[in-house]
Amino acid sequence: MRIDKLLFFLRFAKSRTLGQNWVETGHIRVNGRRVEKGSLPIAIGDVITLPIGEAVVTFKLLSMPIRRGPACEALLCYQRID
Repeated sequence: MRIDKLLFFLRFAKSRTLGQNWVETGHIRVNGRRVEKGSLPIAIGDVITLPIGEAVVTFKLLSMPIRRGPACEALLCYQRID
């Protein structure tokens, strides 16, 4: 799954376009490496870091979401790392 689509499905981005803009401006890191393409494939076990407001959120992907469902469904797909 593409990183921009993943951010949309996990409800971090309100739209796929917004997720794509975050990626293209270099705000997202996957496994510690800066990402600049929205088409980057993401795998289970990847660690993703992104800014949300003034905070930085880091999480590990546990399973691939099938759709953009309710928040409780999205929370089952990742584990936050503090």
